[in-house]
Amino acid sequence: MAVKVNLYLDERKIEAGEKAPVKLRLYISRTDVKHYHTGMYLTGEQFEQSYLATKPKKAFKELKITLDAIAVKANNIITKMDAVFILAKFEREMFGAHSSSTDITTHYRAYVAELTQNGRIGTAYNYQLSLKSLLLFASKATKLAVSLPFDHITLDFLNRYEKWMATEGKSKTTVGIYLRPLRAIFNKAIEEGDIVAEIYPFKKYKIPTGQNIKKALDRQDLKKLFTAKLEPDSPKEKARDFWFFSYQCNGMNFRDITELKYKNINNKSFSFLRHKTLFTTKDKPKPIIVPLTESIKAVIERYGTKPALPDNYVFPIFNNSMDETEKLRVNQNFIRFVNQHIQKLAKDLELDGKISTYYARHSFTTAAIRNGAKMEMIQESLGHHSLNTTQNYWAGFEDNVKQEIADKLMDFG
Repeated sequence: MAVKVNLYLDERKIEAGEKAPVKLRLYISRTDVKHYHTGMYLTGEQFEQSYLATKPKKAFKELKITLDAIAVKANNIITKMDAVFILAKFEREMFGAHSSSTDITTHYRAYVAELTQNGRIGTAYNYQLSLKSLLLFASKATKLAVSLPFDHITLDFLNRYEKWMATEGKSKTTVGIYLRPLRAIFNKAIEEGDIVAEIYPFKKYKIPTGQNIKKALDRQDLKKLFTAKLEPDSPKEKARDFWFFSYQCNGMNFRDITELKYKNINNKSFSFLRHKTLFTTKDKPKPIIVPLTESIKAVIERYGTKPALPDNYVFPIFNNSMDETEKLRVNQNFIRFVNQHIQKLAKDLELDGKISTYYARHSFTTAAIRNGAKMEMIQESLGHHSLNTTQNYWAGFEDNVKQEIADKLMDFG
C-alpha cells in the first residue's frame, strides 16, 4: 500500500458551528495511521467551502490554496523518498523537528490554542499554568526548560515533582490541579498516535486530590451577617448582597451570576446553565431552576441593568462587547471585590475571617440538608451531573456539620 495523505476536520469533541482543528492524516499502512496538527482551526462550513470544494467561491479561494499547499508539501516529501518511506524523515521535513510531536509543550500549546478558539479561556489559562509549573521543575539551574519529551515524564519524575511542589509551599490540591491537565495531554497524544501507550505514567502514579474541607456558616452566623447594620451603598453592603444572592440561588457560582441575562427570568423563577460544566459534560446540559423569592427580586431590582431587555446581562458586570478573555478578568475582579469586603465585614462581626464566595455555596448545601432536603434534590440544585458527584461534594464538609445533622435524626421535639 502506497503512503497517502489527506486533510480532515477533527470535529469529534466540537459542537456544530464551532471551530475545530484541521489535521493531516498520514496512511502508512492499513493499520498504521498517523495524525498531525496543522495549527489551523475552521468551522465545518469553512472546511467544506474551501478544501473540499472543487471550485471554491472567491472568499474561500485563498483558504483552499493554503490547505492544498499543506497536502502538496506532504505528498512531495513522500514522493522524494521513492520506495522507502521513513517516518522520522517525513516528520522532520514536514514539521521542522521530529521531536515536536513527542514533546508535551507542542501538545499543550496546540490544545491551549484550541480552547482559546472555542472561548474556554479559563481552562486554557489552567493548562498554561500547568505547563509553566512542569517546565520550571524540569529546568536546570537558572535556565528555564523550553521543551519536555513525553518519555521523560516517568513515575519517578512525577514523584519528584510532587515533593518539589511541597517544598515550594504548594498543597496537594494544587499538585492535582496542575497534573490533571498533563494526564489529559497524555491521553490526547496517545489517541492521536503521537506517542505509545506504554510510556503512560498514570497507570502507576495516582494524582493527589488533597483534602478540601468545605466550610459552611451556621444559622447564627448567617443571621449576624445578614442583619448587620451597614452604611447604605457601601462596598460591604454590596458584597453582602451578592454573597446572599449566591446563597439563596442554590449556591450559584459567581461566574453564573455574571452570565445571567433577563431572558433567563420569568414570573416565578429563573434558569441557568452552569458555566463550569457547559463544555465538559457529554450529555445535553440540564438547566438549574431557581424560584424567585422577594429577597432575590430585591437584589435584581437594586443592582440590575436598566432597561431590562432580554439580551441584557442582569447585572452590569459583563457587557455584550466583551470577549471571553475580558470576561474572565472582570469576573475574577468581581469575586476579589466580594471576598475582600465580606471578609472585612466578617472581621467586624468576629466571624470566620476567611469567608469567601465559596462559603455561600457550601452554606446553601448545609442549610438545605438541615431542613430535610434529600441528596437528589441537592444534586439538582447544585447542577451536579451525577449523584456520586453530590455525595463526594458532601463528603468534603466539616465533621461537626455532619454530626449536627446526624444528631437531629432523633430530635422529635
